[in-house]
Amino acid sequence: MKILIVDDEQLARQRMHDLVSKINDNFEILEADNGKNAIESVEQYHPDTIIMDIRMPVMDGLEA
Repeated sequence: MKILIVDDEQLARQRMHDLVSKINDNFEILEADNGKNAIESVEQYHPDTIIMDIRMPVMDGLEA
């Protein structure tokens, strides 16, 4: 399973990465730091699940 974590704060992405890894360490975890990069990651990697922050610079989660 591919999971995309989207948050502008590196520490928040790392914490979520750690929590998801505890559920199953075989998940492929991808990261993006804003909505624009999230859209590009979705087009390239086709993740099964996206965990996205709402308030981010460049493009927020709702806009994405």
